[in-house]
Amino acid sequence: MTVFVWIETFKGQANPTSWEALGAGRMVADRLGVPLTALVFGENASAVAAEAGQYGADKVLVADDATLKDYRLEAYAALLTKLVQEYQPKAVLAVGTARGRELLAAAAADTDAGLLTEVTSLEVDGGVLKVVRPVYAGKVLSEAVGSADSTQFIALRGRAFKANTPNAAANPEIITVQPALAEDQLVTKVERFAEEVGKVNLADAAIIVSGGRAMANNPKEAPPGTPNPEVWKAQDGFENTLKPLADVLGAAIGASRAAVDAGYIPYAHQVGQTGKTVAPDLYIACGISGAIQHQAGMRTSKVIVAINKDPEAPIFKLAHYGLVGDLYKIVPALTAELKKRLGK
Repeated sequence: MTVFVWIETFKGQANPTSWEALGAGRMVADRLGVPLTALVFGENASAVAAEAGQYGADKVLVADDATLKDYRLEAYAALLTKLVQEYQPKAVLAVGTARGRELLAAAAADTDAGLLTEVTSLEVDGGVLKVVRPVYAGKVLSEAVGSADSTQFIALRGRAFKANTPNAAANPEIITVQPALAEDQLVTKVERFAEEVGKVNLADAAIIVSGGRAMANNPKEAPPGTPNPEVWKAQDGFENTLKPLADVLGAAIGASRAAVDAGYIPYAHQVGQTGKTVAPDLYIACGISGAIQHQAGMRTSKVIVAINKDPEAPIFKLAHYGLVGDLYKIVPALTAELKKRLGK
């Protein structure tokens, strides 16, 4: 018996959120009294395996083969399925990125096992895994119990679990495994990757500053002849009011669906039920009323600060701290004070 944790990689580097999965896996393995085994497939696997050992893995199954150089579901799922059938782990964990959810779902189907997604809390009771996961757009927290007789696949919500403190002296057992499929058995080919310039990485952000529909209340006047003054004002507000605050805090910029639908900011910034689900240490909502769809995407943030003119805005019921007032007065003052205190 063991506990598996899949380490997601890209271009030979581990996705840092995978260390969160190892943190959760370490707790589960210790409670069950079994080893913690990391799975590393693809380019530079040996180096990533050594790093996985530093973050808590007792063993690492490594597959560094040309067929696994780039992520392809058919190749990765076939290998994961093969390893699950061979080792019969109690659980298989991964952070629920797009790839993590896809891979675990495929292997769970292939092994006729259960899959729980968006898990935010995990414990072991009498040898059985018990989890908590949000449902109904985050309005309800559901408790679920894993199978006692078969492998349980679990996709964790990003930033819901803490990574272990790395131990540079760790020396995990490295086991080389062979791929499950040969190249001529794979129909998918990876030709190239298109790099995105200025990509918004909300999922990994420790701090997020978000703007809503009220960004259009910018007191600045749009230049004469501007086709849509409201959009110009909101875009200027994101760039010259929210971005300076984000820069001081080292934060990412988010937005509500209303702001995205109005054309104030691209969809990549959208937080909510139809956007990104985030769980930063600090979430600052500026001019966001707090519709349930938005709350579904950010309610698990560690600390929520709301800035809104309307004292009855729903966001204040969720926020840990609330500031009632004009964001265009409060945010610049907050930015200036933070610069002073942080020495920036």
